[in-house]
Amino acid sequence: MKEVTILGKDFELFIDADTIQDRIKRLAIVLNEDLKGKDPIFIAILNGSFMFAADLMKYVTVPSEITFVRISSYKGMNSTKNMKEVMGLKEDIKDRTVVIIEDIVDTGYTIEGLINQFETQGPKEIKVATLLFKPKALVVGTKPDYVAIEIPNDFIVGYGLDYDGFGRNLQDIYKVKI
Repeated sequence: MKEVTILGKDFELFIDADTIQDRIKRLAIVLNEDLKGKDPIFIAILNGSFMFAADLMKYVTVPSEITFVRISSYKGMNSTKNMKEVMGLKEDIKDRTVVIIEDIVDTGYTIEGLINQFETQGPKEIKVATLLFKPKALVVGTKPDYVAIEIPNDFIVGYGLDYDGFGRNLQDIYKVKI
């Protein structure tokens, strides 16, 4: 589809499914090399990263675990400074290499909050892998370590990303039409 309408807002195709999958495969190659012998635990951030995490893990070949935490920091089309933890981490990450899997890093508030929270549990190192990164939207100093695709500061939906809960199921990524 070239265009979609979600909750009365029009969106146009921005990144097609084939491009998304290609970038995920490339990212996995880098992760596999960097994480050799590190026994990493991947922590996927729900709800947004579920599609990215599932596809990424298909190509991760290093011995590893994956788990999920659920948080929320968006309201409508705006990122908020408030990170609300809904479902917490149950696995022990002490002395482990942690790789946070995020759908998108824009302001950086969510990632910074998670890193601060996880650091209290004594991991060996914490890395961030994101499907999408908006460098111009970054407010905090925390940047992702692994980025599949850098994008401008547009509001987007699809491939796990939503607009008030809708649009996550789209296989492509769409940006809001202005």
